[in-house]
Amino acid sequence: MIDHRRLGRELDLFVSDPLAGAGLPIWLPAGAAARHAIEEYVREVERRAGYQHVYSPPLGKRELFALSGHLGYFADDMFPPMRLSADDEFVLRPALCPHHALVYRARGRSYRELPLRVGELGAMYRAERSGVLGGLSRVRAISLNDAHNFCTLEQVGDEVREILRLIREAHAALGVRPSGFRLSLRGPGAKYVGDDASWARAEELLRAALDGMDHEEAPGEAAFYGPKIDIQIVDAASRESTLSTVQLDFDKPEKFDLSYTDPAGARQRPVLVHRSLVGSMERLFAYLIEVHQGAFPPWYAPVQLLLLPVDAGPAGQAGAVARLARRAVDAGLRVEVDATGSLGARVRDAARRRVPYVGVVGAREAADDAVALRLRDGRSLDPMPADDAVGLIGAVVAARSAELLPAR
Repeated sequence: MIDHRRLGRELDLFVSDPLAGAGLPIWLPAGAAARHAIEEYVREVERRAGYQHVYSPPLGKRELFALSGHLGYFADDMFPPMRLSADDEFVLRPALCPHHALVYRARGRSYRELPLRVGELGAMYRAERSGVLGGLSRVRAISLNDAHNFCTLEQVGDEVREILRLIREAHAALGVRPSGFRLSLRGPGAKYVGDDASWARAEELLRAALDGMDHEEAPGEAAFYGPKIDIQIVDAASRESTLSTVQLDFDKPEKFDLSYTDPAGARQRPVLVHRSLVGSMERLFAYLIEVHQGAFPPWYAPVQLLLLPVDAGPAGQAGAVARLARRAVDAGLRVEVDATGSLGARVRDAARRRVPYVGVVGAREAADDAVALRLRDGRSLDPMPADDAVGLIGAVVAARSAELLPAR
């Protein structure tokens, strides 16, 4: 069976070391390179959609999370407070929303600023029990692609629909195939904040945004502060989980006393939309490693081009390959050179690593400033000028295509 933990070890993407602790994976250079490419892409998608990115600390005073409701409704999933003195306790945050509420209230706001979209790829922590931890799919240290959109009640519908469009765009580029949409609603019990009217209004707004889209309703799966749209995925073991989400929240604007000035100069309360386009980097990669079986699309492959000199000796092609590697790196590609062992062994190792492009340079190619490309799917291209090869790969990467050759 395909398992991201096994592939992660084989491809040197990440490691879980008992000395670091369970649920605290370490991203190795190859995994970090792929993750960085995706992070850059997501930030650019958000920037074009009007998001403003911030940095906030991964911990805060105990009072912050008491105010947000996390200590009252989510404490079982949080790490214990860290006491520095009798009146100074800090908590590793289980969510980014309290800090983003502080971003909003850093100064007065006008209706002209809304929707205000605050984005961050930030760290948060969950005190998961050891029995449920596994690879990247369930961890204790989480890097979340998160954002909080502060808007008027009238703007909520358009805001949620635009978020769903961005989710579809990001999923298409990454190769994510959602298994379904779920409207997660309040269930029985006392684990929810807010009044019935606010919940009914929030649920109605999310239902309207899902109009015409196939989805199921899931009572009892809402967040403690509001209903949500969950985009589900299924892993190689047929286990379902939530990747992307959109949540409505009338509670935190009230608790943090957030406001904006309307056209008449009156003070109004914004609505808070929590959203994540691609979820946490950990769960996202657990899924992507399995769905692509380690053969990532070229644009976020850890190594995009592996160059192999036929003769790596002093009289061989090492110099020509080094110059080509420098040009490819300057063009923005992730490049490595492998000059150790037989050519056949190096080609096989490239296939094992799922490198999308292997460039072979022999005596003739070196003399002509050319390279012969072998594609990951087994196809071989005739030798071509080195600059053309770099341009070909660059065009595929720039298009964020899942194919290995540019569209004709």
